[in-house]
Amino acid sequence: QVRLVESGGGSVQAGGSLRLSCAPSERTFSPYAMGWFRQAPGKEREFVAALIWNVRSERYGDSVRGRFTISRDNTKNTVDLQMNFLRPEDTAVYYCAAGESRTWWLSTGYNTWGQGTHVTVSS
Repeated sequence: QVRLVESGGGSVQAGGSLRLSCAPSERTFSPYAMGWFRQAPGKEREFVAALIWNVRSERYGDSVRGRFTISRDNTKNTVDLQMNFLRPEDTAVYYCAAGESRTWWLSTGYNTWGQGTHVTVSS
């Protein structure tokens, strides 16, 4: 079974940027969608962004649209999340996921998850 490994989390001040990467363990991995979700303490897991794999079509949650960008790097075989203009409310554990369902905005649409990477944004 393919594994997903996230990297790039850390701490940053409000207004700063971070770039997260998600590396599938198989180079030929080709799901319907790759997504990023996040979960803050005491809150439900929230959809952040998704990439419809074969057409490279991007989807974003309302709270991050215009600030975050999801992309696919074929050279590194990663799915990256560029996060700009970070806010304290972006603080969460960020998870990479892959799935075959067309419901890319729902966590139930994904069946493979990474271990998560922490992002902390201070004011």
